[in-house]
Amino acid sequence: MQLILAPMQGLCDDIMRDLLTRIGGYDECVSEFVRITHTVHSRQTWLKYVPEIANGNKTFAGVPCTVQILGSDADNMAVNALEAVRFGADKIDLNFGCPAPTVNKHKGGAVLLKEPELIFQIVQTLRQRLPAHIPLTGKMRLGFEDTSRALECAAAIAEGGACRLTVHARTKVEGYEPPAHWDWVRKIREAVAIPVTANGDVFTLQDYIGIKAASGCDSVMLGRGAVIRPDLARQIKQYERGEAVKETDFAEVAGWINLFFDLCLAKEANNKYPVARLKQWLGMMKKEFAQAQDLFERVRAVKEADEVKRILVAFEEELKSDMA
Repeated sequence: MQLILAPMQGLCDDIMRDLLTRIGGYDECVSEFVRITHTVHSRQTWLKYVPEIANGNKTFAGVPCTVQILGSDADNMAVNALEAVRFGADKIDLNFGCPAPTVNKHKGGAVLLKEPELIFQIVQTLRQRLPAHIPLTGKMRLGFEDTSRALECAAAIAEGGACRLTVHARTKVEGYEPPAHWDWVRKIREAVAIPVTANGDVFTLQDYIGIKAASGCDSVMLGRGAVIRPDLARQIKQYERGEAVKETDFAEVAGWINLFFDLCLAKEANNKYPVARLKQWLGMMKKEFAQAQDLFERVRAVKEADEVKRILVAFEEELKSDMA
């Protein structure tokens, strides 16, 4: 059984990957996509999006990180992938699932699911040009508007030479609206000769048990559920090891929030980035934790990082005092 942290653009950057893999439970994580257009990226650009490259392709906690790229020009994608490898990347993932309209408009992500022949060409080109020891994987949705070409697209990725396929069990048009169609992951898994990872709507331990049963997959990718409930992967690993599953309390979460904010400050010591990232995260966690709603309200109108930090420290102390 393998748990993978999903490549969520604008949400799971290197700081979130760092934090969540420290909390535990993950066997691997995947970077936000690096978009490939007409340029060849420099080492600085690769390290901007995937700083783990400079740390042996591992997060601070030692969890392997895969570099994901997105584009439609097979030749330039191959050139860029080779550059990433030259700078230290040791695994490449191809994005055929991003639903963002801007990305799709420029022929990237899920729009390619309309053209399985192009998907095959991209995967085959990269597999032929990358060194044999560099794993090449792919991630797809079930289709653009419907599932009519899902099996064809999955076959294109597998026959092009990818060694693993992750399936987000929705179409592009469905976006992130429930439900995810876990039965379709099983159909794809049974149709291709490479391992398949199931992805979509895993917000609880019971969801994890459900997606495994419905898909038949032995690996699962966690997305938004991992951010909303930061200990979800840890719970799943406890379950898989036959241990008592212990859900976190918010006092522990408050410590993680403080660490996250400190990591954001260390990355970019201005007010905008750390404050915006914190509010984004709290805005998601408040769906699960009433205390996150409370903390969100306390920082909602605050713009200065120093003041936000003061509020976070005081909030954590309140929780510890309440538990004493």
